[in-house]
Amino acid sequence: MQQCLVICGLVSVLFFSGCSVRQMAVNKLGNALAQSGSTFSSDDDPELIKQAVPFSLKLMESLLAENPRHAGLLLAASRGFTQYAYAFVHEDAEEMESEDLAKANQLRERAKKLYLRARNYGLRGLELKNAQFEKQLRSQPDQALNRLTRKDVPCLYWTAVSWAAMISLSKDQPDTIADVPIVEALIDRAYALDSNFDQGALHSFLISFESARKNKAGDLDARVKQHFDRAMELSLNKSAGPLVAFAEAQAVKNQDLKLFQSLLNQALTIKPEAKPEWQLQNLVMQRRACWLLSRSEELFLIIEPQDEKAK
Repeated sequence: MQQCLVICGLVSVLFFSGCSVRQMAVNKLGNALAQSGSTFSSDDDPELIKQAVPFSLKLMESLLAENPRHAGLLLAASRGFTQYAYAFVHEDAEEMESEDLAKANQLRERAKKLYLRARNYGLRGLELKNAQFEKQLRSQPDQALNRLTRKDVPCLYWTAVSWAAMISLSKDQPDTIADVPIVEALIDRAYALDSNFDQGALHSFLISFESARKNKAGDLDARVKQHFDRAMELSLNKSAGPLVAFAEAQAVKNQDLKLFQSLLNQALTIKPEAKPEWQLQNLVMQRRACWLLSRSEELFLIIEPQDEKAK
């Protein structure tokens, strides 16, 4: 509540003050908003957050128009647009496909645009150290990425995640799909700098992303299993994300229905409130777990037992 009052006061100053005071208000409000993610992530009402987040994101964009080099806001915008797109647009599209394909496709297009916006904010954050970062990333990725340090890992992570999500919705666009090696370079640099980032977030992402790699040496299944085990270890078994990701990445691919059901049911036993800062994330992933379980017959070649009476 106190943070909300501070933000409201700063918004008033922002619109009704002189230049110097206005700039100070922009910076203070930017700092406050950049730190506001924990308030949303600990909420237990996804629908409430779905309605509230757009205002916060647009306010961030308004402040970035005033101060385009605010590192905290660029990171918060990249993270916020990615999370909103996944939880409240992309997921809705997936669940709606069987009922209304046209509407699902519209939502996917919207999600793709939101991911693109998130990626661009992430790139802008990384360009604070190198104005030619994206151009160099495409031509000399090692040189561009070697300048980054551990402090840049959050921005690297959200840029890579949003980019990968955008690619996943662009299967009919070869130019976009061709950017997979760039996502690899971003996530590998983040992994090299801090493989334990955010209690297993990188490992959770790599559970799904490993299969998209083109020339990675070694056994794919073994790599995915290692990332899953490490993600569960770092999250202290309190995150549903790795369980859902592994069920989709491995159990479906290997047509292992029992493993699929076991992983998703385990995800549903996690108490979201046990880790307050992950509460919203866990609720979103548990929603996906329920939806995936409902699609078991579509995802697996289930052979029904013969009716004994029919013999």
